[in-house]
Amino acid sequence: MKDQVGGNQKRGRFQALCQALRPDLLRFAFWLSRDRALAEDVVQETLLRAWKAQDSLLDEAAAKPWFLTIIRREYARTFERKRFVTVDVDELIAREEPMLAAAEEQDLAELRNAMFRLPDEYREPLALQVLMGYSTAEIARELDLSNAAVLTRLFRARKQLRVLCGEDTSVDPQE
Repeated sequence: MKDQVGGNQKRGRFQALCQALRPDLLRFAFWLSRDRALAEDVVQETLLRAWKAQDSLLDEAAAKPWFLTIIRREYARTFERKRFVTVDVDELIAREEPMLAAAEEQDLAELRNAMFRLPDEYREPLALQVLMGYSTAEIARELDLSNAAVLTRLFRARKQLRVLCGEDTSVDPQE
């Protein structure tokens, strides 16, 4: 009976942890997929996988990086089993879709496209810092890097991002 009560408490804590982290997980999945429905699916699958493997999470302080790793892997799995529908841009223009005229979103789309053109080694630390609010130490742990390597990658990511967005970086300080 005592084991059952302890197991119920552990499951309750894990469920509360999942609920607390769900908004961050959804935001990260949406950033990866740029599709709300797909992001919801990825988070749902992630939570299911995490629930099944909750005994492998030994330290609750490491939960967020653990979940983000599961999300990245689950998102990658979607490409193994799902073919995405493509959209004909000329057809959208012919129908005068309102989404094509959104000026504010164009800047955001330009930035997002530039981020996706960054090499993974620079994009991942930048996304973890900017979108997920990770500290340098947390990023280093998540990506298995030194703090200095993370700082270097963040510096280079920002500089490359500015170049990709058309800014002049010739007056920037050198590394």
